[in-house]
Amino acid sequence: MKQILLPLALSLSASLAHAACPAPKDQDARLQALIDAVKIAPDQTSAQLISNEMWDIWDDAPDEKAQSLLNDGLVRRSNQDFDGALDAFEALIEYCPNYAEGYNQRAFILFIKQDYPPALIDLERAIALSPKHIAAITGKALTLIALERDEEAQAVLRAALALNPWLKERQFLTEEAEPPKTDL
Repeated sequence: MKQILLPLALSLSASLAHAACPAPKDQDARLQALIDAVKIAPDQTSAQLISNEMWDIWDDAPDEKAQSLLNDGLVRRSNQDFDGALDAFEALIEYCPNYAEGYNQRAFILFIKQDYPPALIDLERAIALSPKHIAAITGKALTLIALERDEEAQAVLRAALALNPWLKERQFLTEEAEPPKTDL
């Protein structure tokens, strides 16, 4: 009986942990407005300011606990404690499996560690959760380049550039993309 109850209790415990994390905030309209704005940005500086606002959306965790885990991972990453950052992002994903940024940040650490196949899996999950997550889309393109899957990488990079034509990663296009047109 004990052999049956222990796995059941662990499974229930894991389900309750996931249930404790609220759904991510719906910021689709705000993100779309920023995407629309970056497409017509007059210069790189203006585009970067808009991109920073996008990061404010992606880095806005569903609750205080999730925000703390995200912030811990980001601090550890900035201090080049990649193993500690990985642990923090894994805890974030375990707690909030429907929050795209946990997967995106874990993928970034995996990319830094040159562990590309699991990074790609995380990026695909982040994009599935947040289809206009430009940073995750761009990360996927860079990961595909690292995996030498160039044709796929080019298609993904073009999808990212369709959302933000000012991305510095446009330098990785095999056919040079035209810079965004300005009225100046």
